[in-house]
Amino acid sequence: MTDKKQSDLIERMVAEARKGRLSRRDFMHYSLAAGMTASAASGLWVSKAQAATPKRGGTFRVGVHDSNTSDQMDPGKYQAVGEIQLAHTHRSYLTEITQENGLGPDMAVEWSATPDAKVWTFKLNTNATFHDGRKFTPADAIASLNHHRGENTTSAAKPLLAAVTDIKAKGDDSIVIELDQGFADLPWVLTDYHICMLPAKEDGTIEWESGIGAGPYKIVDHKPGIGTSLVRHDGWHREGAYFDEIEMIQLNDPNARQTSLLTGEVDAITQVDLKTAALLGRNPNIVLDDVPSGSAITLPMFCDTAPFDNNDVRLALKYAINREDIVEKIMFGRASVGNDFHVSPGMPYWPDIEQRTYDPDKAKFHLKKAGMENLSVSLSAADSVLPGAVDMCVLYSEHAKAAGIDLKVVREPNDGYWSDVWLKKPFVFVKWGARPTPDNMFTLAYKAGAAWNEARWENERFNELLLIAKAELDDAKRAEQYREMCQIARDDGGTIIPMFTNFTYARNKSVAHGGKLAASWELDGARGYHRWWFA
Repeated sequence: MTDKKQSDLIERMVAEARKGRLSRRDFMHYSLAAGMTASAASGLWVSKAQAATPKRGGTFRVGVHDSNTSDQMDPGKYQAVGEIQLAHTHRSYLTEITQENGLGPDMAVEWSATPDAKVWTFKLNTNATFHDGRKFTPADAIASLNHHRGENTTSAAKPLLAAVTDIKAKGDDSIVIELDQGFADLPWVLTDYHICMLPAKEDGTIEWESGIGAGPYKIVDHKPGIGTSLVRHDGWHREGAYFDEIEMIQLNDPNARQTSLLTGEVDAITQVDLKTAALLGRNPNIVLDDVPSGSAITLPMFCDTAPFDNNDVRLALKYAINREDIVEKIMFGRASVGNDFHVSPGMPYWPDIEQRTYDPDKAKFHLKKAGMENLSVSLSAADSVLPGAVDMCVLYSEHAKAAGIDLKVVREPNDGYWSDVWLKKPFVFVKWGARPTPDNMFTLAYKAGAAWNEARWENERFNELLLIAKAELDDAKRAEQYREMCQIARDDGGTIIPMFTNFTYARNKSVAHGGKLAASWELDGARGYHRWWFA
């Protein structure tokens, strides 16, 4: 047998063993037949097959960053990382982003569309139940989706479902979603962390106040900004949920988070301080997970507020930042350079557009054109959003001096950043989680009138293309449409995008996972709570 064939055979055997389909005895038998020695086969079983076989039991304690006393249970108002992590732990969605970064089922088991993508049918999981034992029904799915629709909704996900005209039940196990235009990305959009499935009330609204859900774990005790205790939901409809209990401990301070991991007070943390990541990774009891992602750092400027209402000022600020320097000094290489459009190299339809580079002379040119050669602006940031956020803004201010820009960095309180600073102040630091498609991101944060249009930017051509691309089923045409949108955002938009960060988090070596990690959110797409286990 060739080395390649032996390697392929062993990998398949390991995969089967991980799924519980191959016993140790059979694994040893086939390994010996493939030409391995007994000691090598035994070592492989222990290191790869046995170690990666999920086991039940234990309390998984996680130090979570970006949590606030203002965090709440209304899914339409989720904002902070702490809310997102909890949402994926105690609530479920129709679809999910898999560990392979594909699209998979959650509370819907399958879906299909008409050829024009205007009518979608989702078949629901008939085994799914809520934490109080109630069966998941089409009425629950309809109410959960409608929570984000209509003129009176306060949900940030409203723009994502704006094309939906009607949702109705089909029998006892399906729903039909009708749209006013083709929507090729609808199953991807339904992975959005706001659009979780909750029980319906008699009046057609949802029961969100109680904190109930249909997720892998149910809440026992919840103190916003402090922590949450959960236990396994034995009626969960999927595989996984290997831990008996979950303890989510809110640790916004990066030093406190890493100290808790090192001392064994927690088993994992959602974010590592990159300044000390290399040192942390040398600890034999700690494992770092470093996942390239589409998670963007944005610096939005209110386009309806002086001086940012002048595009030459916006361009000057875009040319006044040295992105490569920031990636190297702040992220220690754990990020990719941005280009002022919100599509990362790892996302579908990424356009290869000329990279904007640091150019103080061009910044000066645009300032002179705007008549603002002595520009002075303030930029708000907090380290709870990203360890090193304030340092990054200070470094940017040093870059900007070469263009004659006085950039004043304001260190904001960690608690309440999302409620008191973001969308309130005209120039701020923001970290976005990864979205699966350009349509999802553009609709949520760049479409005119969207609740999370953080730069208050409006461009008629951009919005026209957004509608056209949403319904376009020809990939080549769609790619060209997104390319034009990215070019418009880059050259006219109100958002500076210096980089796309990696998700860098850490765990005790006793915590195991299957080897592949979703790039949508920290901790395996915020699903490590039910995908991981104690080895």
